[in-house]
Amino acid sequence: MNKPLMAKATAVWLVDNTTLSFKQIGDFCGLHELEVQGIADGDVATGVKGFDPVASNQLDPAEIEKGQKYPAYRLKLKHNPAAEGEEKRRGPRYTPLSKRQDRPAAILWLVKFHPELADSQIAKLVGTTKPTIASIRERTHWNISNITPIDPVALGLCRQTELDAAVQKAAKSKPEVMSDDERRKLVSTENSLEMSDEPRLPSSIAGLEGFSLTREQTKPEPEVDAESFFKRRPADEEE
Repeated sequence: MNKPLMAKATAVWLVDNTTLSFKQIGDFCGLHELEVQGIADGDVATGVKGFDPVASNQLDPAEIEKGQKYPAYRLKLKHNPAAEGEEKRRGPRYTPLSKRQDRPAAILWLVKFHPELADSQIAKLVGTTKPTIASIRERTHWNISNITPIDPVALGLCRQTELDAAVQKAAKSKPEVMSDDERRKLVSTENSLEMSDEPRLPSSIAGLEGFSLTREQTKPEPEVDAESFFKRRPADEEE
């Protein structure tokens, strides 16, 4: 998604200098509508100085006028070479202060339900450090007894697509034969639902080693001649 440089500062400037709706500003700056409303109320971005998108050649004044006239109109960002690659910055993921206390729960969920993920993958997904992951994996964390595993996607620490990509990458690096349950853990939800269960013989039933589903051909019994069976033997043979 293309968004202007210094998106939050740009939103501050648009709130202070235009009559655009919160949704229009949020769509243009890549922010949520409620976050823009928090900027207007003074609860969010306190002390942030507004950044003029018109002066920085990121937005035309005509776009602002059109957006103020039509509330459903979405502002178009001008091409800015300096803004390219802003979404692909290298380095650790930034986690808001309000969500940092949820990271141990997310780490425990990943360690429990996706043990194939490497510590580096978990650190990249959640935005934590390897010593923290090791302490939770080895259950030596100071608060391990009070940590409940929670899906990091539900906590908003990562996206479902990012989690699926990490799981699929871990699946490619684990080529050995696995069971159905392990195989479903290494794939995304969409792929696991498309899999068919493999036919398996119950291991609790003993004595089926020689069982066969095909009928064996039975040998025909020899025919018995009734006359020869009931014929009396001579007297000398009886003695």
